[in-house]
Amino acid sequence: MQKLEVFGPNKLKGKIDISGSKNASLPILAATLLSNRKIYLKNLPKVKDIETMINLLKSLGSKIKFKKKILIINNTKQTNKIASYKLMKTMRAGILVLGPLLAKFGHAKVSLPGGCAIGTRPIDIHLKSLAKLGVKYKIDQGYVHAMAPKGLVGTKIRFSKISVGATENLIIASSLAKGVTILKNCALEPEIKDLVNFLNKVGCNIKWIAKRSIKISGVKEINENSYSIMFDRIEAGTYLIAAAITAGNLRIKNIKSDFLKTEIDILKRIGSKIKVKKNEIYIRGAKKIKSINLKTAPWPGLATDLQAQMMVLLCKANKSSVIQENIFENRFMHVSELNRMGAKISIKGNKALINGNTKFAAAELMATDLRASVSLVLAALTTKGRSIINRIYHLDRGYESIEKKLRRVGAKIKRLK
Repeated sequence: MQKLEVFGPNKLKGKIDISGSKNASLPILAATLLSNRKIYLKNLPKVKDIETMINLLKSLGSKIKFKKKILIINNTKQTNKIASYKLMKTMRAGILVLGPLLAKFGHAKVSLPGGCAIGTRPIDIHLKSLAKLGVKYKIDQGYVHAMAPKGLVGTKIRFSKISVGATENLIIASSLAKGVTILKNCALEPEIKDLVNFLNKVGCNIKWIAKRSIKISGVKEINENSYSIMFDRIEAGTYLIAAAITAGNLRIKNIKSDFLKTEIDILKRIGSKIKVKKNEIYIRGAKKIKSINLKTAPWPGLATDLQAQMMVLLCKANKSSVIQENIFENRFMHVSELNRMGAKISIKGNKALINGNTKFAAAELMATDLRASVSLVLAALTTKGRSIINRIYHLDRGYESIEKKLRRVGAKIKRLK
């Protein structure tokens, strides 16, 4: 099993090019199942979750090939409607094929998904919402057996709580439904807006009619077209935090700063110097980091996917801080490993109480999920000596060539087999 070896301390300096967004690519890849024509996708990140989703599409009958970094998807002969556990067990986003399969064929059998063990993340919101479009379903032996006897029929749906995955699944499914669908209490993450932009480009009819409301007029077919995936704002946020925690000086390229306003504001408040230019952010980390209290929230709040990274940063602050996790109930699994490195973090309910002025000590560490993995890398960058991070397959699910990107800006890091 591969590991990362980090020798610290490191002060990062230079430029980092941000890859395409994993969280935008996954629903867009699922949405290509709606089409019987060729779809060309650009700027896909080279990460494990994307590889898994591509393999899932292939198992469903999609013909896929790369040509000059462009993914070409041809679903002309796509007929399979069964998404197996073998491919779904490591990736939560696999459930997103349920909507397009039902829209296209009227029935599907999809394994309940896996992914990071950061909370229950039930799919009941997906299923109850699809039922309002005319879907009948049952869960048997770990699979969702779903059928739309009369096809999908548009209606008004209000999500019981804000859910990124359910919003994506229903947008995709409703694109081929008969009539008009109104979705209310939708998630607003930029990755969802990227999905809408993609679907409109290939011939769908989707409009935002209020802050959290979408109107979808169903169409009969999807056009052939090409689309470039947005940048990965979580990767960008991670490297911004890496600069802040190492008192580094980084230039983050291929981004849109509007999607990082909350995180930029937080980093400024803790002392980082930040300059925003077109498609670039310049950040210089402060020698003294100020404490701050934070809470995760749906967009445009602080992303839960950046909570672990922010926690490492606040361990280095001059006073105590608090982070309140409002999205997932089990997203503090990195705390025990950070405490092993010398942090003083205690958990009370959904709050992490973080003592500042931590001097992290090098250690051998165990990653527990995707974002926890990268938080351990950030902590290791500040330590004196050699740290080993095990189970980095979690890291490979969402970060493209992380050790190569960090090495280019001065980190002493390498992959061990």
